[in-house]
Amino acid sequence: MIVMDEEKVFKALADAHRRLLLDVLFERDGRTLSELEAYLPMTRFGVMKHLDVLEEAGLLTTRKIGREKHHYLNPVPIQFVYDRWVSKYAQPITQALSDLKLALEGDEMAANRPAHVYQIFIRTTPEKLWQALTDGTITPQYYFGTRVESTWQTGAAYTYRYADDRPMIEGKILEIDPPRRIVMTFLPRWEDAEEAPGVSRVTFEIEPEGAVCKLTLTHDDLDPHAPSSKGIREGWARILSALKTVLETGETLVEGAGGNR
Repeated sequence: MIVMDEEKVFKALADAHRRLLLDVLFERDGRTLSELEAYLPMTRFGVMKHLDVLEEAGLLTTRKIGREKHHYLNPVPIQFVYDRWVSKYAQPITQALSDLKLALEGDEMAANRPAHVYQIFIRTTPEKLWQALTDGTITPQYYFGTRVESTWQTGAAYTYRYADDRPMIEGKILEIDPPRRIVMTFLPRWEDAEEAPGVSRVTFEIEPEGAVCKLTLTHDDLDPHAPSSKGIREGWARILSALKTVLETGETLVEGAGGNR
């Protein structure tokens, strides 16, 4: 079980080779080991050891697709360290440290690759985490000040609304299995939504592991060329970091993901 450890994050980032691997994934997510080893002057085994350190620190996630393992940059630990150590000294919070850049590929496997994968470990129960994801009295504390509304049934609509009742995000519940999994469509409705990507798909998966829960968020079909896609990707890191803070400490980050967009 990999639980976010700040010491492991700092240690992983201290090595120039590992930072280079993160930079490469920053440029294009979802690379295989064969693709990544081309960037480092060492053996395949050496690259694997560096990837293991990054995965142990939670800075990347992996998905097996066919016979190959694909690697995805996971910005949540960096965002959490930022929120924990930097944001308290910087008002307002500056641009998130993690910026993920996704480039869709034209090969036959591209359509099967998750567009974006995040993971975070939260010291809570599946039931409390599920409630935090679906309870409109809790979401304003970590989801840019918006409350979620839905009956949470398959086929039902959902909306995240600002305090003044403006919609921020709308969509439909495609699959729901409490307290384990939600799959939903995702359509931005904020003020510059005309520049936002079209409908995409978001999946939340909750897996209990001892005293913590692993929350995996996968955002599929997000148009990387839409002007606001970058902000959406940064937003997820801030949301998940703030969610962890709320559930583990009961505190809401000042001007963080709980603020207005």
